[in-house]
Amino acid sequence: MTLGCLPYNYTVLYGRLEVGLIEFSVVAARELLLAAQGLGSAPKRATKDDVRGIIRRMGVLQIDSISVVARSPYLVLWSRLGSYEPRWLDELLAEGALFEYWSHAACFIPIEDYGLYRRLMIEGGEKTRTWMRAHREEIAHVMERVNKNGPVRAAEFARTDGKAGGWWEWKPEKRALEHLFAAGELMISRRENFHRVYDLRERVLANALPDWEDALAPNEQEVRRALALKAVRALGVAVARWVPDYFRTPKKGVAGLLEELADEGSLLRARIGDEPAYVHPDNAGPAEKILSGGLRSSVTTLLSPFDPVVWDRARALELFGFEYKIEVYTPAARRRYGYYSLPILHNGDLVGRLDAKAHRKQGTFEVKAIHLEADTPVNDDLVSGLADLLRDCASWHGTPEVLVRRSDPSELTGMLRLALDAGTGTPAPRR
Repeated sequence: MTLGCLPYNYTVLYGRLEVGLIEFSVVAARELLLAAQGLGSAPKRATKDDVRGIIRRMGVLQIDSISVVARSPYLVLWSRLGSYEPRWLDELLAEGALFEYWSHAACFIPIEDYGLYRRLMIEGGEKTRTWMRAHREEIAHVMERVNKNGPVRAAEFARTDGKAGGWWEWKPEKRALEHLFAAGELMISRRENFHRVYDLRERVLANALPDWEDALAPNEQEVRRALALKAVRALGVAVARWVPDYFRTPKKGVAGLLEELADEGSLLRARIGDEPAYVHPDNAGPAEKILSGGLRSSVTTLLSPFDPVVWDRARALELFGFEYKIEVYTPAARRRYGYYSLPILHNGDLVGRLDAKAHRKQGTFEVKAIHLEADTPVNDDLVSGLADLLRDCASWHGTPEVLVRRSDPSELTGMLRLALDAGTGTPAPRR
């Protein structure tokens, strides 16, 4: 790689980083994370292409079915795009622009990355291979059904084993569908009311990747290199221990791999404080602006518990000083912040948590509680930003009436109610 052909900012940043002259403070590192994640500035009017673009930017969009507010993948998109049409995500999956597979967890993934995950499917997990060898009849039954009748939901198979069902008692056909999905023999062609619809791999790929053949899949080392690069790009600037969690890749050898990528010029060397770190060249421009004080996050929004910014709880604590735990599985009497508390992002910092519930039939967006971090000042800028995001979020949900029950500190409740009452009823631009 020669410096002469690179943009000016890239050349300057590349040179400084290589000789160790630039260090990221923790604040600068989190600013670059937010910029890389599409959370640096207020959203504009979103399009369907923006939905696809932001998923490409994040690399993956984690799937979760809890719908107290909005299901996580839709909320993650709203945090970055503002009010948009949730059906666009469903359409992108059905059109083949996205596919589903295991990555950080169950995720929507850009179709152009299919080859990386196809290698993982081919290699397969030992659990899936063992189960499929032991349940050949169930596998054959499900595959025959899909071959003959086309796409199928798990609910279309009648229960015959006499069990009651539930999360931990999947019927044999559901288990077969999931293992066939893990092995890549079946894919998700679309979702109906958020339920998976399974179909043959060949049929799902017919429009999206009509010329696909498994010989095109990269080898295991190429996959690991590609996912490491994508993780560093999505994280803005990353120390080695943050990289494996992003796509749930092996931890062993990651430090050496990142050094190899830096040696060949695919990554730029940096530091966060005294610790070695890495920047993807795509983030060189934003990094230059952040380090010169010319770029700061100005967004006030809510984050899903499964947003890439906070899904690595240890990283969130290191970068933001934000100790976060989802309390869905915590007994009600022991919950500190609420069943499904959402981190509040304000001007580049995580300043608190908001426990909300959308009552769609009643048209009400209930804020059960807001808990600010102890060092968060309650000022006009924060109150205005919170009021704007609540009006926007409530309107997007079709629940225009916002009810704020309580807050910590308590004075925020009245201030926020006044700010909401002062609104015109039309969602304000996100601050």
